Amino acid sequence: MTTPTIDRRADLDWIRVGAFFLLILYHVGMYYVPWDFHIKTAHPVAWLEPVMLFTNPWRLTLLFLVSGAATRFLADKMTPGAFTGKRVMRLLPPLVFAMLVIVPPQSYYEIVEQVPHMVEPYGAFWIKYVTASGNWCDADGCLITPTWNHMWFVAYLLVYTVILGALLFLSGGALRALGDRLDGALKGPLLLVLPILFLGLIRLWLLPRFEITHALVDDWYNHALSFSAFLFGFLTAKSARIHDGFIRWRWVALGLALASYVGVAAFSWVHREASVPPPEAIRSVMRFVYATDQWCFIAAILGFGALHLNKGGPVLRYLTVAVFPFYIIHQTLIIVVAHNLAKAGLPLGLEAIILIAATFAGCFATYEIVRRIPVVDVLFGLRPQPRKDVSG
Repeated sequence: MTTPTIDRRADLDWIRVGAFFLLILYHVGMYYVPWDFHIKTAHPVAWLEPVMLFTNPWRLTLLFLVSGAATRFLADKMTPGAFTGKRVMRLLPPLVFAMLVIVPPQSYYEIVEQVPHMVEPYGAFWIKYVTASGNWCDADGCLITPTWNHMWFVAYLLVYTVILGALLFLSGGALRALGDRLDGALKGPLLLVLPILFLGLIRLWLLPRFEITHALVDDWYNHALSFSAFLFGFLTAKSARIHDGFIRWRWVALGLALASYVGVAAFSWVHREASVPPPEAIRSVMRFVYATDQWCFIAAILGFGALHLNKGGPVLRYLTVAVFPFYIIHQTLIIVVAHNLAKAGLPLGLEAIILIAATFAGCFATYEIVRRIPVVDVLFGLRPQPRKDVSG
C-alpha cells in the first residue's frame, strides 16, 4: 500500500480542513470553559474542561505538520527564492490587515468586559490601539496593542516559511535528503516511539524554562514544537513508507492516544484540585504521557485519514481555499456575537448553538464576499482571481 508521487494529497487537505473547523469549535468553547479568554460567559461550564483538553495537546501541532506538508508540494514546483516570495505575499498581507482591522474588535470587547470604566467610542479606541497608547490596564496587567491574537499562527507560519526558504537555498538538495533519512529511520514502531521521545524531551527541558507566549521572540518551547512539526510535514509529505506506516500503526496509535489522554485529563483534574504541586518526578513522567497523547493522536489521524480520506472533489476544493479566510475572521465573529448574544439571556445550550451557527455562517458569508472583491481577496489570503477577457 503506497502513495504515488503526486502534486497534492487529498487526505492531508481533508485533515487540514477538519483541524481548522475543530479550532473554530475550540475557540467557541473558550468562551464557556473556565479558562482565560478575551471575553467570558457569566455562566462557565466546568465539564467542558476535559472536552477541551482532549484536543489541547495535538490540534495546533497537527496544523503545523499539515501546513509543512502543503508547503512541500508548493516548494517542489519552483526555486527557493520564488517559493519564499510567493509565500510571503500570501501570508504577510493577511497578517498585517488582520492586526489592523480584524483583530481590534476582539481587543475592544475585551476592554468593554474587563475594564469598562475605560470604554470609549470605537474610532477613538482604534487610534489608541494602532498607536499603542491605550494604557488599558487592570489588576491582571495591561493590554498590549497592536496585537495578533489568534493570528499568531500565521505570524509563526510566515517566519517558518522564510527560514525554510533560506534552508532550501543554502542546502541545495541536502534538506530534502534529510527526508530520505527520516524515511529510513522511522521504521515500524519507531514511527511512534522516536517522535514521542523527542516531544517528551523538549517538553521536559524547554517548557519549564520557556512558557508558551505566542509572542515569537521568547517562545522557544513553542518554536521547538511547532517548527519541528512544520519541518516534519515538509520532509515526509511525499514519503510512501511513512504514509504506509501511519496506516499500519493507526490502531496502536489510537489506543495509546486514548489511554494517555485519560492520564493527562486525570492528572490535570487532580492537580487543579490539589493544594500543593505534585512531585517533580511525577511531573516529568507526565510530560512524556502528554507527548504520547500529542503524537499518537496525530499519528492516528494521519493513519485513518490516509486510508479513508483519499478522495478529493468539489467540496474539498472549495473548503481547502475557504479555510484560510475562515481562520482569519472566525475569532472576531465569536467574540462580537458572543458579547452581544449574552444580552438576550438565552438558555446556555441554545446560546451556544446560535453562537456556533452564527460563527460558521459568518465565515462562509465572509469568504463568499471577499473572494469576489479584487485586493480584498488578497488581504484574506486568497490568490488573486484572473479577470475574464471581455474584449470582442
